[in-house]
Amino acid sequence: MKKCILFFLLLLITISEYSHLIAQNVRGSEMPTLVIHGGAGTILKENLTSQEEQAYHDKLKEALNAGYEILNVGGTSEEAVITAIMIMEDSPLFNAGKGAVFTNEGTNEMDASIMNGGNGSAGAIAGVKTIKNPILAAQAVKNNSDHVMLSGAGAEKFAKDQNLDLVDPSYFFTESRKQQLKKLQKAEKSKEEGSIQKWNDYKYGTVGAVALDKNGNICAATSTGGMTNKKYGRIGDSPVIGAGTFANKICGVSATGHGEYFIRNVVAYDIAAKMEYKKVSLGAAAEEVILDKLKAIGGSGGVIALDAKGNISMTFNTPGMYRGYIQKESKPMTFIYKQEY
Repeated sequence: MKKCILFFLLLLITISEYSHLIAQNVRGSEMPTLVIHGGAGTILKENLTSQEEQAYHDKLKEALNAGYEILNVGGTSEEAVITAIMIMEDSPLFNAGKGAVFTNEGTNEMDASIMNGGNGSAGAIAGVKTIKNPILAAQAVKNNSDHVMLSGAGAEKFAKDQNLDLVDPSYFFTESRKQQLKKLQKAEKSKEEGSIQKWNDYKYGTVGAVALDKNGNICAATSTGGMTNKKYGRIGDSPVIGAGTFANKICGVSATGHGEYFIRNVVAYDIAAKMEYKKVSLGAAAEEVILDKLKAIGGSGGVIALDAKGNISMTFNTPGMYRGYIQKESKPMTFIYKQEY
């Protein structure tokens, strides 16, 4: 009998630990809150040096502190997510803006979107090559146009008309991303499946932010360089409202992962819909979509999500996701690997 009880207790501990390893939910306190991500993927501790780890933690904390400073003085959730994402777009560490990955043709093509949960307004841009901060262009589409999404040359012309910073495409060049492209193309050419799997982070990246301000308004935003070696003007989920980004009065969501799966399953909206119609918690909704529904069909990635009470979910089905949150000034919490909580 004692052995049975001991086995049962060990089973409960194992289940509880496993739950922590795959989902991270933080109870809110209805105060201004900011949660961010810097991409999900095959992020393993053995593949990062301690210096690289620290660099990611430092940049995530910089973005969190800057965004929260705006919330702390009464700024809006939209201002906070824009500020946080711009810091990550300006860093070569992340697959967005300065650190964007290369396409098959050796160019950088970026996508971004933003949605304000208070009034349902949304804006997005896709396939742009010269806009320094794509998230600002997405915001401009939302605020200053009659449209939701603009793409390519038209989006760049619009950005110019909006007096946004345009740069030469060479601004986005980073040697590490160039090498990433070369290695993937070499593996693809040789058709060595093992080599391709070794570089399976080609389909991950993206940065995102979701904020709750003192007025209870939620805003979500996402920015990405897309998929390494992408062809034919491929566009993923990041600029697609409802797939990579969604916000309403109930919650806000920003996604990262293999975009095709997130588009087909309208992941960001699906989480909000489960909360609204099934009356489940934010954490339960995110886990059902990411850990059950998406994983069952081979979709890999994760989300950050935030509800109107300040509850946070950082749920992913990959080995790691750069992520963090802040609910109190000067106390940003950041994480990289699955085992951290």
